[in-house]
Amino acid sequence: MAALARWCVQRRLVAVLLWLLAFGGVAAAAAVTGSAYSNDYRVPGTDADRAYQLLTSGFPTAGGDGDTIVWHTASGTVRAADVEQTMTRTLDRIEDLPGVASVTDPYDDPDSGGISEDAHTAYATVVFEEASEDIDASQARAVVDTAKAAEADGLQVELGGGAVALTEAPGGHLAEALGVAVAAVVLFLAFGSLAAATLPIATALVSVGTAYAGITLLGHAMTVADFAPMLGTLIGLGVGIDYALFIVTRHRRGLKQGLSVTEAATNAVATTGRAVVFAGATVCIALLGMLILRLSFLNGVAIAASLTVVLTVAASVTLLPALLSFIGPRALSRRERRRLAEHGPEPELPTGLAARWSAFVERHPKLLGAVALVVITVLALPTLGLRLGTSDQGNDPRGTTTRQAYDLLADGFGPGVNGPLTLVTKVGGAEDRLALDNLDASLRATEGVASVTPVTYNSGGDAAYLTVVPDSAPQSQATSDLVDRLRGEVLPRAETGTALDVHVGGVTAGYDDFADVIVGKLPLFVGVVIGLGCLLLLLAFRSVGIPVKAAAMNVAAVAAAFGIVVAVFQWGWGSETLGLGSAGPIEPFLPVIMVSVLFGLSMDYQVFLVSRMYEEWLETGDNRRAVRVGLAETSRVINSAAVIMISVFLAFVLSGDRVIAMFGIALAAAVALDAFVLRTLLVPALMHMLGRANWWLPRRLDARLPRISIEPPECRAAHERLAAATDAEVADVLAEEERQRDVRDITG
Repeated sequence: MAALARWCVQRRLVAVLLWLLAFGGVAAAAAVTGSAYSNDYRVPGTDADRAYQLLTSGFPTAGGDGDTIVWHTASGTVRAADVEQTMTRTLDRIEDLPGVASVTDPYDDPDSGGISEDAHTAYATVVFEEASEDIDASQARAVVDTAKAAEADGLQVELGGGAVALTEAPGGHLAEALGVAVAAVVLFLAFGSLAAATLPIATALVSVGTAYAGITLLGHAMTVADFAPMLGTLIGLGVGIDYALFIVTRHRRGLKQGLSVTEAATNAVATTGRAVVFAGATVCIALLGMLILRLSFLNGVAIAASLTVVLTVAASVTLLPALLSFIGPRALSRRERRRLAEHGPEPELPTGLAARWSAFVERHPKLLGAVALVVITVLALPTLGLRLGTSDQGNDPRGTTTRQAYDLLADGFGPGVNGPLTLVTKVGGAEDRLALDNLDASLRATEGVASVTPVTYNSGGDAAYLTVVPDSAPQSQATSDLVDRLRGEVLPRAETGTALDVHVGGVTAGYDDFADVIVGKLPLFVGVVIGLGCLLLLLAFRSVGIPVKAAAMNVAAVAAAFGIVVAVFQWGWGSETLGLGSAGPIEPFLPVIMVSVLFGLSMDYQVFLVSRMYEEWLETGDNRRAVRVGLAETSRVINSAAVIMISVFLAFVLSGDRVIAMFGIALAAAVALDAFVLRTLLVPALMHMLGRANWWLPRRLDARLPRISIEPPECRAAHERLAAATDAEVADVLAEEERQRDVRDITG
């Protein structure tokens, strides 16, 4: 690490130009190729996937995205001549637009069910030539603009569907800009130097920008969700700024101790940079743990997020030291430079709130540990009510056209029309056709079914489908129960004595299947992530207790964060106020992604906190002193890093995307609890209570384990020798004064 840092400092211009060239090249390639994201939640082998495969092979025209145009009259009816003429002309114009395959007009067939019983609401279905992820946003915008042009006094027109949602995708990068701005303020307050505060921001922006463009290119090689770039940006900005903050802090400490700019930068990367690489590795391992689930949708998210973390770590240990050499001593504030020039190097000792808090925790470990445990437990309780399912456009903010279309359809035709189920099967002969005709009657008599469309056969007569409209909303538990009832009771009876094999598809069925697969594999996934994280900590700190406590703390942080997500998004506490739409179930893929990210981020603070304790333990063999010194010397920088991360994550609530907002709130909550409750309260309290047992490792295991070093213990001693050698007389006076108020020598 030291050699790498020295090379970057000595060839700083080359290092900066290489990063700018990489950023420019990848961004240019991404701009030329464009994006190719895909929100494909289907799991091969599930019943919903078989239904989809049969439908697309037997009915090729059904593969395009189907959106709805809903119009409503508060007074009068939609059958009024002026309304009918206006909407008929509008639908004809829409059918002629590029990318539109067909439009169903409810006025053409009075029995189509496209007009509500009270005749105040009607809807038409617009079928695009492509699936929603392949539709050009300009084509969807043309449909929306043409439909909305028909609005007049007394006539409301709204649109819903996957393609229409593209037109409501948030534009610009307000969330990122706000998060970066808050981070810049925190950094300036922490450093007192504009130059030093700018470097972590610049490093993170370059690395995250490169990763963002790289994820765009990755979408052409594998399935990558459309929220993956935003998720990568969210994680990258948070950890990127934090990693740079830790290195700059160590660099500034070196300058205050009299090191040259080159020596300080090299030393910062060789010490704190090692911890950054280790922390980044734990994040990547947690993220890549999703690969064991063998779901293409999650594979793309895992690799995209890991790519962002790898680039932020690389920029922190290469680009950042080069930039530090450019600004030279300006990494210190003017007052710090003036004090250094007047008084020379001085030992930097923890004082103020950090020192007092460290001593306070040492005096009351049991009480404070109990308080922290109660707080985490209370916040985690809502997690017991976690329900995975489909959140749809009924959860969009009230002002969106998709939400209004959803509500109009639910009011006029019943909630189930927003998420019909599709029953698809292969057809063998006359017996199968007769059974399908009888199935229609059985379905109508089934509990939870509002209506059933007639059976539709393909041109070859070897495949058929029919649509079942539930009497409950797509995200309702009652609709999920209906899917289970159809698969477990109704359809098996209808298939008896025939060659039929009817599969149930649709939004709710697909999400339920996805959730079942996720839940089934979740224990293995969590076990692997925890196991690998514990193994890394075992190698780094040569202790059994440290990894076990870290695993417990990580589980606690994840559980509490999920509790807050459930309260906000599933229970709806403040979701409308925050512009996040109405309450609804949690997306099935969210637990896996959040567990990966939260375990990785939680490990960061564990590494930075315990590595300093471990360094002191190796020097003194005194556990109380090691915990006291480690907490006192790292709590301030950990808290500053936490404030930056929380600010960045919360800023993404403004993204307008429900999924990204879930990530933002979950990550912000987890980091806040991790930094201010777990790492600075519960962890040191437990370590004080456990004493020397914190560092116990069986001798046989110790002999067999390979040795890795995060923070070389000799670095601290070298700094102290340097400080003592600058001016023996001044150093003696300083040592005498500081010895009386050095938290390292004062017991709790």
